[in-house]
Amino acid sequence: MKKFEKVIFLDADDTARAPMAAEIMRQQFLLSEDLKILSRGLVVLFPEPVNPKAEAILVSQGLTAKDHTAKQLTQEEITAKTLILTMEDSQKDRVWSTYSDAGNVYTLTEYVGAKGDVVPLYGEPLTSYGKCFEVLEILVGGLVTRINEDELKK
Repeated sequence: MKKFEKVIFLDADDTARAPMAAEIMRQQFLLSEDLKILSRGLVVLFPEPVNPKAEAILVSQGLTAKDHTAKQLTQEEITAKTLILTMEDSQKDRVWSTYSDAGNVYTLTEYVGAKGDVVPLYGEPLTSYGKCFEVLEILVGGLVTRINEDELKK
């Protein structure tokens, strides 16, 4: 029996870091188990596309989130088999205070044994998005390794 059925990357508004992480995981890594990979936001006032700078970086890496539309995290999406990975420690605290039964909530860095937050990108230049992509690629690689290793232990 698999530990998780769904991984949700969570960010403030679901327009940059979370969708980039989800695309990296979907398209660049091989998982030993079938997982639903989503990105969501804590505050999504209206459905909007991925940030153009995030999309430009994804495209430069052979990926795309052009069909992405920002979505709010909902209570219904949270189950015992949902792994929620936030970009910042404060977002993790907000999930715990806002949603019931949110047991598997970690920062992405925490879950893979790294330190710190994934740096916010709002108002930053394109080069910052590129650096963020590089960080996310390393962190998501560690995440996939951990998920695959956990699956092999069973």
